[in-house]
Amino acid sequence: MIYLKDFTLPSIEEEERANSTFCSIYPFGFFPQKKLSKINFSDITIFYGNNGSGKSTLLNCISKKLDLPRKTYLHNTSFFDLYVNICKYTLSKDEEGLNTKIPKGSKIIASEDIFDNILSTRIENMKIDEREQIKEKEYLDAKYSKIDFSDYDRLSLQNEARSKSLRKFVTKRVGIPLNEFSNGETALSYFNKEFLSGNLYLLDEPENSLSPEFQIELAKLIIECTFYCDCQFIIATHSPFILSLKDATIYDLSTTPSKVKPWYMLDNMKIYYKFFSQNSNYFKE
Repeated sequence: MIYLKDFTLPSIEEEERANSTFCSIYPFGFFPQKKLSKINFSDITIFYGNNGSGKSTLLNCISKKLDLPRKTYLHNTSFFDLYVNICKYTLSKDEEGLNTKIPKGSKIIASEDIFDNILSTRIENMKIDEREQIKEKEYLDAKYSKIDFSDYDRLSLQNEARSKSLRKFVTKRVGIPLNEFSNGETALSYFNKEFLSGNLYLLDEPENSLSPEFQIELAKLIIECTFYCDCQFIIATHSPFILSLKDATIYDLSTTPSKVKPWYMLDNMKIYYKFFSQNSNYFKE
């Protein structure tokens, strides 16, 4: 489902009226050079381009204008806020011809969010490992030490150690690890948890922590959320698996003017194709 219909970037004249020094302060003066003004959104819209092409900037402008929540801090300046103020957007219409609203659960998810989640999971599991070692020692001491009838708490601990396995004894006191996943599995589970029905999601290079295998799984998840859960996605990515999503609208920000292109006409895709074509003999059975 489409919630955000379009987003309009200011013209060079609008920029100049808003800020007379715009030409030296990013992002003032950047997108007019690319001849990019109005972005029309579909269920899945993708910003593609080389580093520095403005993909993340566009996502940040949209999320700021829509006041979408984010977990990682956005390092912006007063000039960025001034620029966003003169951007415009249009919401889609419902069946009665009224503007839809941006769902409350909508958000922007940056690649830093994924790395932070992986790191926090790893740190918490390390803490659990440390507590496990302490409790394992406590278990062995209680199980094989002489029964002490004079200390009720000690006696209770000894009885429990003798009646339970090491794993049950430790788990009761420490808990279990948050997961036993690889970084890629942890990242994919993060998206599974974050994507809820009926929301707009902005994703900034979500593939950064994913292997090709998990990028394919993420692409499948995006498709499922789009067509079965009424979600809309706006994504900045280099991933060939996400770029090739069926019916996605792709804005190529590497070219001037920036324009909509099919995935197989993008430079990166042509580079991949050339590389594998030149080395196709290695893949023959």
